[in-house]
Amino acid sequence: MSGRLISTDGTPIAFDKLGKGPPVVIVGGILGDRSQQGPLAELLSTKFTVFNYDRRGHGESGNEEPYAIEREIEDLDIVFSEAGAPAFVYGTSGCAVLSLLAAAGGLAPKIKRLVIWEPPFFVDGTRPKLAPDYLSRLKSLLAEGRRREMVELFMSEAVGMPAEFVAQMHLAPWFPSQESLAHTLIYETTMMGDYSIPRTKIASIKVPTLVLDGGQTSWLTATANAIASILPNAQRRTIDGQPHNVDHNAMAPVLIEFFEG
Repeated sequence: MSGRLISTDGTPIAFDKLGKGPPVVIVGGILGDRSQQGPLAELLSTKFTVFNYDRRGHGESGNEEPYAIEREIEDLDIVFSEAGAPAFVYGTSGCAVLSLLAAAGGLAPKIKRLVIWEPPFFVDGTRPKLAPDYLSRLKSLLAEGRRREMVELFMSEAVGMPAEFVAQMHLAPWFPSQESLAHTLIYETTMMGDYSIPRTKIASIKVPTLVLDGGQTSWLTATANAIASILPNAQRRTIDGQPHNVDHNAMAPVLIEFFEG
């Protein structure tokens, strides 16, 4: 079934609910909507009741300005209320960061177990830092309606993709959908701050947490190692050979094992 929740500030939050069993909340949506994690939700629904939602500003959810991480945490809290907390939680990429910040921001009692996949914090010495004007350039490009350039800037400077790939990216069939969500890159960057690990906040999270990477991107592996070393109750695992866009069929059994453990 699909439904709509109303967050604390009145923003509608769209979600899908499928399956039967203990609740699992999927936190996804980087330059995409809840369809990104739809196949994973289907795989998990054989064991769990899965709640897969659109973050504010994404898909069918509303978009109240100005953006603040506190509003995103309130959205997640509303999803927990619908799911019947405590729930298992899976957060991927930047949404892993959102999941961590939510746990540190008061929602930990509503999270039974947490799995995070390759949160993109930067560990010093593992990759170039972002230029201080990165966020302001995104805002300027949006004001000028240059959404394509926003996505290209994100992919080249934040993700670190090779220039030759970025130059051809706009020809790909998936690019228009990402271009339509370019405004959310400002939200992601606001949430990430300077991309350094918020050690004090993460150290406060006592939720049992599985920190995952695919071993294909050295700086993301370094970040996963660092976060696992800071969390008081962490397990660390690599799903060998998986890129950042991890295969749902590779992820599902790992989640099931940890959530049922």
